Amino acid sequence: MAISAGSRVMITGGAGYIGAHTAKAVAELGLVPVVYDSLSSGYREAVRWGPFFHGDIRDPVALREALTLHEVKAVIHFAGLIEVGRSVARPDLFWDHNVSGTTALLTAMRERGVERLVFSSSAAVYGQDDVGSLAPIPEAAFKAPASPYGATKLAAEWLIEAQCRAYGLSAVALRYFNAAGADPSGLIGEAHDPETHLIPLSFNAALGGGRPLTVFGQDFGTPDGTCLRDYVHVQDLASAHMAALSVELPRGGFEAVNIGTGVGRSVLEVIEAVSRAVGRPVPYSIGDRRAGDPTSLVADPSRALSLLGWSPKRSTLDLIVGDAFQWERSPRYGSGQRASRIKASD
Repeated sequence: MAISAGSRVMITGGAGYIGAHTAKAVAELGLVPVVYDSLSSGYREAVRWGPFFHGDIRDPVALREALTLHEVKAVIHFAGLIEVGRSVARPDLFWDHNVSGTTALLTAMRERGVERLVFSSSAAVYGQDDVGSLAPIPEAAFKAPASPYGATKLAAEWLIEAQCRAYGLSAVALRYFNAAGADPSGLIGEAHDPETHLIPLSFNAALGGGRPLTVFGQDFGTPDGTCLRDYVHVQDLASAHMAALSVELPRGGFEAVNIGTGVGRSVLEVIEAVSRAVGRPVPYSIGDRRAGDPTSLVADPSRALSLLGWSPKRSTLDLIVGDAFQWERSPRYGSGQRASRIKASD
C-alpha cells in the first residue's frame, strides 16, 4: 500500500511501550503518527512525534472524530489489555477492550474509508498444544490459546480477517513473541506498572530493590533446564510494523505473520546478560513451574522475511539488555524506582 510522505497514521495505544516506539518509527519514515490513547496504562510523556488524541478504544464517536480530524490514511492498532494473569481473573474486561474495542475501530475505519490496518497480535494465539517441543512455531501451527488474553487476540484476528473479506480492508496481524529492550536514544522505554517482564524484573532484583527473582522451574527439557523464549528488540518490532504498513496486499487481503528471531534464549541466559550489564549478580531462587508454561516459545520468522522483507537488526541479547539498562538508569517517565536505586548505588 502506497502511503505518501506526510500522511497521517493513527496509532491506537501509541502512548504505551511498543506503541511509542512505533510512533517514533512512523515519524522517521516521513509520516505523521497520530497517537490515540486513553492513558489508562500509557504515558503522555511518551507521545513525542505527533499529535495526541485522548480516547477510549471502545468509543466509536471519539474514534470517528480522530480519524476525521486528522485525515488518517492507515491505522496501527495496539490499544487493549495485555496482562495474561489478569485476563484469567477478569475475562469480561479483556473481551470488552480487546474484541469490542477492535469492533468499534473497524466500524469507524469503514465509515471513514480507512483501508489499511496493522494489528498488534501475539504468540499467545498458539497456546501450549505441544508444551515439550523445542521446534520453532510457524504461522500454521495449531491455535489453542491458554488464556483469555490469547483468545481475545485470536478472536480479533478472525474479526479483522472477516472485515477484510466483507469490506475490502487490507490488514496484517503481527504475532510477536517477547518484546524487550528500549530505544537506543533513551527517550522512551519500558514502564509497566506493575512490571511482569523478565528483563526489568532482573534489573530490579540486581539493584536490591525487591525480593530475589523467582525462576519458575529448572526441570524443562532445555540445555540449562529453564524455559526458552524468543526475545525481539522493541526497535525491531517497530520496524516490522513499518514493513506491514507498506507491504502490497490485494484489496480484502489479510496476512498473519510471526515476528521473532527464531532463536530461543533461556531464563538463566537472560539473567546472566543482565548481570553483565549491571556488573553484579542477579539474586534468584528456583521455584515451581507455573501451570501451563511451555518449554519453548520460539518463532519461525521465515514468513516475515519472505512477505515483509523484515529481519531483526538489534535483537541480540546483549544489545537488548544494554539498551534496557540505559533506560533503567534514567527513565523519562514511569515510577523511576529502579533508576533511583542505580543512582544511590553508583
